[in-house]
Amino acid sequence: MDLPGDPVAETEVIDFWHACEHLQTASDHAVALGWFEKYREILRHDPRGVAKVIRALRHLRDAAATPDRAEIERELAFFRKHRHRMRYHALKEEGIAIGSGVVEAANKTLVTQRMKRSGMRWRIAGGQAVLTFRALIKSGRFERAWKALIAATDTPANDNISPRAAAMAIAA
Repeated sequence: MDLPGDPVAETEVIDFWHACEHLQTASDHAVALGWFEKYREILRHDPRGVAKVIRALRHLRDAAATPDRAEIERELAFFRKHRHRMRYHALKEEGIAIGSGVVEAANKTLVTQRMKRSGMRWRIAGGQAVLTFRALIKSGRFERAWKALIAATDTPANDNISPRAAAMAIAA
């Protein structure tokens, strides 16, 4: 949900361990021992890591036997296509997570704790409504969302209960 005052910039990141799976696939065709470990560290810590990995994959592809070339070329294409999403060194410096663990933990906290209580059953619309409110409260964006919702509707809000109290009751 886009709200007034929310940051506009978005950062897309390929999960570091997902990128490593692609690097490992290419590495399986390498002759040198330790190739994967070396380039995994370069990808993660070097400011020009993805460019160096792409260069190494080109070299690996050119030196590979014919049956291995197609596999390495596919992984090379992956790194070329997603290079702008693999700036791991810069992302770490900005405090942006490079793995999916943060998202998975948020999912467990936000969704599982609320939606999977004993005896609960949800339809998609009802579950989505509860999760939307819960996400807005947990992210500190509820007040702005409530104001935007009230401003967008002609129906007056219920004056018998405060917006925060209503949302807390729903999200609890």
